[in-house]
Amino acid sequence: MPEQRRMRPLLGTFVEVGAWAPDEADVARAVDAAFASLAQSHARWSFHSADSELSLLNRGPGDKVALSGTTLRLLRAALAMTRASHGAFNCTVGGALVARGVLPDHGGPEPVPVGEADDVVLGSGWALLRRPVRITLDGIAKGFAVDLAVQTLRRCGATSGWVNAGGDLRVFGERSVPVQRRELDDSLTPLGQLRNAALASSRVGGALDERFPGCIVGAPANAPVEVLSVVARSAWRADALTKVAALTPPAERAARVAQLGGCLLAPTAWRQAA
Repeated sequence: MPEQRRMRPLLGTFVEVGAWAPDEADVARAVDAAFASLAQSHARWSFHSADSELSLLNRGPGDKVALSGTTLRLLRAALAMTRASHGAFNCTVGGALVARGVLPDHGGPEPVPVGEADDVVLGSGWALLRRPVRITLDGIAKGFAVDLAVQTLRRCGATSGWVNAGGDLRVFGERSVPVQRRELDDSLTPLGQLRNAALASSRVGGALDERFPGCIVGAPANAPVEVLSVVARSAWRADALTKVAALTPPAERAARVAQLGGCLLAPTAWRQAA
């Protein structure tokens, strides 16, 4: 069965899409459509772009802002995880990240550093911010974009494949994909085979590192530097749960992640989790 794999810079990282389909034309069309889906996600949810739907919402607290159905779905998922995790995952921490210089300021009222889920009201085709919080979807949007790209691959006739956005990976179909995790010393730890599941990893602790650009608000300054990995059914959930794990005491992490629909991985536990 024909296979195709391609890589492009998107979502602030390099994204690889691979797929198998019954014929060459099908697989090429599926991969092209997946990249188009990823580009659209990037345009809608980038905090760095002043013209994104997310930035328009952040600049207009108190106003109903028209949003696409896909953006509203992502916001619902983010707010549901914020509530379910009791704020360990929190999509309203953009103000704190702007103050640190991690994210840009595109104008609007002085932001609240950290808000809560009830600061965001979702309607039919619109959203409204009750207070001047700054929503950042960086802890979930990349995974959500991966899930949408996988849906696109399936819709275009791909029977198996994967989408990997800088470590946010989802694999679907009958074929499995070997996966590795990049450690802090740049070594690669084999994690076995991933099939019909998603994997995400986040760095915790220490100063900002260009290899692991995420910044987790609320993580203790003296936390040990480590890379946490989570497997889940969807990439958005695995992505979000790495942040929950980072803000949970180590002895409680595995149980907390499991309660929220994921599996926290140690390399030795991979085969039981896969």
